[in-house]
Amino acid sequence: MKMAELIRGLDVVAAVGDLGFDVVDICYDSRRCREGSLFVAVPGLKHDGHDYVGQALSNGATGVVLEKETAVPVGVAVVRVRDSRRALGLLGQRFFRNPSSSLCIAGVTGTSGKTTLTFLLESILREAGSNVGVLGTVNYRFDGKTMPAPNTTPESLDLQRILRKMADSGVQKVVMEVSSHALAQRRVDDCEFDIGVFTNLSSEHMDYHKTMEDYFLAKRRLFDTLLDGRKGNRKWRMVVNVDDPWGKRLLGEVGAKAVTFGMDRAADVKGEEASFFLDGIRATVKTPAGRVMIRSELIGRFNLSNILAAVAASYVLDVPMEAVEAGVRKATGIPGRLEKVGDDGDPFVFVDYAHKEAALREVMENLSPFKEGRLITIFGCGGDRDRQKRPLMGKVAVALSEITILTSDNPRSEDPLEIIREIEAGINSDAVRKLEKDSLERNLDRGYLVIPDRRDAIEFAVRLARPGDIVLIAGKGHETYQIIGDRTIPFDDREVVREALAARRR
Repeated sequence: MKMAELIRGLDVVAAVGDLGFDVVDICYDSRRCREGSLFVAVPGLKHDGHDYVGQALSNGATGVVLEKETAVPVGVAVVRVRDSRRALGLLGQRFFRNPSSSLCIAGVTGTSGKTTLTFLLESILREAGSNVGVLGTVNYRFDGKTMPAPNTTPESLDLQRILRKMADSGVQKVVMEVSSHALAQRRVDDCEFDIGVFTNLSSEHMDYHKTMEDYFLAKRRLFDTLLDGRKGNRKWRMVVNVDDPWGKRLLGEVGAKAVTFGMDRAADVKGEEASFFLDGIRATVKTPAGRVMIRSELIGRFNLSNILAAVAASYVLDVPMEAVEAGVRKATGIPGRLEKVGDDGDPFVFVDYAHKEAALREVMENLSPFKEGRLITIFGCGGDRDRQKRPLMGKVAVALSEITILTSDNPRSEDPLEIIREIEAGINSDAVRKLEKDSLERNLDRGYLVIPDRRDAIEFAVRLARPGDIVLIAGKGHETYQIIGDRTIPFDDREVVREALAARRR
């Protein structure tokens, strides 16, 4: 495609050079540029693409799109725009021939539950005979291929590239986790969504959004801006959790027709006669298409909410209830989402991605009814992220666990011990004792202790567990690495648990 054709419709400030060359690719990472590519210089949170224009040209880029005055050699085609990040998405959509127009796309947003919901919908849609692609926190997958997910929602250009590959490979329906960062940065503005699903909202990413109001407004963009009728083939566009106060507000502020779901309030899709066990959920779900019996290996009340969201979205997408029932039953072992690790006869050990106060509280409240002994919780907080949540997580952990072990998560550039001290600030030391390993190994005392090394903490908890205890390892879930300083080292909570359980059996 000619550069002149690609940039048509962009908010261009100035253009110089020969715009008639054929663009063979688009890149925003200078290292990935090649002969005949168009480099888009995008300012980022840590790096500014304008600083890498020279490297992009050295690697073969023939043209440059930028928003800042930048020195570029004479003879290079240069287009200056008002917003290069916005231009990146538009260029990608045009270059890859608007792939979302031929796909049915369900966007899932909210603080918690997105990943579980995408796995549920994937299973349901496959049962209904659809070829499904998924974009989410765990990975990107379609047509038997799995790709690592550097972001929950890809950068706008990468998103258009992946959607084109999906469309060309025969994918019919795409289930996409849509993060607040992606919405605020307009990474998904050039996708044509069929429906949007809202799960819930609680405090997260306050280092980025600053206030809950800003966070909500970012999420709302999916519904009031992107579900704009470009695809007008559906009676309902929104699927909303009415149990969540932010969901009720969303319904009041956005005019699109909605299908609601919930357990506590009147809803179109409502959970009835639910029973919860350590091996799953049994429930009757009322829908506009009739009642459906749900059997799932997922655990806890919050997972029933995720199931209701999947049922509601499936109803909007005209999926037969038989496929819904089978799809929910077959959606098992969602990576790092209250994932049980171990064999029969081992202590109950669960690994979960909960890395904020509300999610940690929810997981602990759902596990507590099943304990016959103690709830032993291990968690830390990530470095360079949301410092204000640290004492809140400390407070809720000691309130709902008999034993809490504070450890490292992904400390990144911060001192792990300083992060732990900030978690401890939320613990009332007059009400909750700080313990040492020896005191716990001798008795059933209640309190918390600090074991900074995550492997040591997990091994100690598994060794400590007695019949009837439940061990919860929170924070990293499906992650297979740990970020310490500038190093990313292999580390998987689940593998460490398996090793610790094997040692315990010996």
